[in-house]
Amino acid sequence: MRLRKDQDEMLEEEILLISTVSDALAHPARIKMFKFIMQANRAMVAVCNKDIVEHFDYAQATVSQHMKKLVDSGLVEIKKKEKFSYYYVNLGMLMQYLNATKKFSVQ
Repeated sequence: MRLRKDQDEMLEEEILLISTVSDALAHPARIKMFKFIMQANRAMVAVCNKDIVEHFDYAQATVSQHMKKLVDSGLVEIKKKEKFSYYYVNLGMLMQYLNATKKFSVQ
C-alpha cells in the first residue's frame, strides 16, 4: 500500500512540473527568449536583460515580466555578477519537463 502512495506522489510532482513549465512556455515571446538564451549560452555568451531588450525590441518591463515567469518555472536561472544579472538556461529542468511529458504521452 505504501508503495502505491509513493508512486501517486511522484505522479503529482510530475503533473505540477508539466503544468508550471508549460505555463511558462505558453507565450510565444517567452519561447523566443528562452531559445535566445539557450543559443547564447551554447555559444558561451552571457545574456542580461539589456541584451534581450535590444534583440527583441521589447520594453524593459515586458522583458522583465516574461523573464520572471521563466525564472519562476525553473527553466532559467539568474546569476548576479557585480551590478548585473545574467540569465542561464537550466537544462536539467528542461530535461525533467521533457521526460515527464514523454512519460504521460506513453501512458
